[in-house]
Amino acid sequence: MTSSKSFLKLEHVSVARGATIVLHDISLRVAPGEHIAILGPNGCGKSTLIKLMTCELYPIVLPGASVEIFGPSRWNVAELRRRLGVVTCETPPKSALDTSAMDVVLTGFFSSSTLWPNLTVTADMRSAAAEALEYVGGTYLADRPLGQLSAGQQKRVVIARALVGSGTSEGDRVLLLDEPSNALDLAAQAELRLTMRNLAKTGTGIILVTHHIADIVPEINRVLMMREGHLIADGPREVMLTEEKLSGLFETPVNLSYRDGYLHAW
Repeated sequence: MTSSKSFLKLEHVSVARGATIVLHDISLRVAPGEHIAILGPNGCGKSTLIKLMTCELYPIVLPGASVEIFGPSRWNVAELRRRLGVVTCETPPKSALDTSAMDVVLTGFFSSSTLWPNLTVTADMRSAAAEALEYVGGTYLADRPLGQLSAGQQKRVVIARALVGSGTSEGDRVLLLDEPSNALDLAAQAELRLTMRNLAKTGTGIILVTHHIADIVPEINRVLMMREGHLIADGPREVMLTEEKLSGLFETPVNLSYRDGYLHAW
């Protein structure tokens, strides 16, 4: 890394769930606007690391351990979660299926699943929501109910929802994607990857958690590898995404090929 400024700075961080240590002595720095993939088998600690970033989980208090996000080591949790755009593999709730795409995006300002009557939507919020939809190529979806959209279109709307609270300028935006392609069909996966590429090109920081090699779009130039709660490797994609390293990570033979600019594994 060349920048001394960090979106995320972890020093000797460990996390426990009950009596079990699930993250072990993690040290990591991520610069604003950086595009990173966190790769590893199921249960290796990838999603736990994301939950640490969003303060859903907290580190064990140990000498020398620290967590800094956007600089501060202490945050109002609600404010932090509004600042970070988080997209998971979860499907939208049934209650949202009759809601217009625009209104779904607007719920991102309130961390709510519904625009309840007591919530005040300002003109600035509507303008920002329209901008977020445009940012993901979804302006034409604004008035359509979420339930009438394809899975790929729904994912665009969910990403726009995540973006509305994640910074006031492109350089400030950070999008955390936790296994976003799970449960998507091939067409929706392709649409998601195109959206990620467009966001990366316009300055939004991307942190992608995945075990699907094809999800690591060409703009992602740094790869972290995790296994059993340990960060075991961190480096440029061309060094990390090799048959030898991936076979070792997943403890099974992995073959790679390039097709249409994407790396595929089998």
